[in-house]
Amino acid sequence: MFDISRSVQRYTPHPRDDQPIIDVLLALAHRHPELGFGQLYKRIRRQGHRWNHKRIYRVYCALKLNKRRRGKQRLPARHPLPLAVSEAVNACWSADFMSDALWNGRRFRTFNVVDDFNREALAIEVDFSLPARRVLQTLDRLAAWRGYPQKLRLDNGPEFVAVEMAQWAEEHGVILEFIKPGRPMQNGYVERFNRTYREAVLDMYVFNTLEEVREHTERWLKEYNEDRPHASLGDLTPREYLFHHHPEVSSLGWY
Repeated sequence: MFDISRSVQRYTPHPRDDQPIIDVLLALAHRHPELGFGQLYKRIRRQGHRWNHKRIYRVYCALKLNKRRRGKQRLPARHPLPLAVSEAVNACWSADFMSDALWNGRRFRTFNVVDDFNREALAIEVDFSLPARRVLQTLDRLAAWRGYPQKLRLDNGPEFVAVEMAQWAEEHGVILEFIKPGRPMQNGYVERFNRTYREAVLDMYVFNTLEEVREHTERWLKEYNEDRPHASLGDLTPREYLFHHHPEVSSLGWY
């Protein structure tokens, strides 16, 4: 005890008056409610006040002026069935988006739909913007000649989790099966197709217009379905595999 300094023994706290800081902070927060602490602190400094950064932040928190971080979108729990080969045509379609750019740097998107049964590419919709309504138009156009699928496997993109998509699925009796976030291989069939499409078309050519993308895509799509053998299909093309297992489709006028 003899080693204790007299100044320590006789110290008495002197609480600081934070009222001036409170007044300035409340005035700024009322005038600029969108600003966080960093911007408010800079404005206080520009007004000539020399209060310590930590002191201002302590008062800022005591006044509960902290701006809440925008939370992530909360998705319901996803429990998709394990990826398996469909037993029949139209049993399950897989859909996904891709993105690329024209020579001038403008971005465009593609909406790809694949039938899991025979890996057939049903559609590749190309445009600068593909909102939920455009997605549903594409699916309805496919269903007009092929029929609606029993199940549609999707990721958690905003177009797929939109209310319009849920209403469309309920109206047509389609089950929406969403994969878990961050697990693209749960939608492996369309992901593998995306890689093939990118290597054969998007990475192979330089496009100046959107019409060029559509022309090359349409030509490649026909070759993919009719001329390209798949090892997973016993070296048959998607069209040959379909006719082999469902010979009746020829009488339905699908092709």
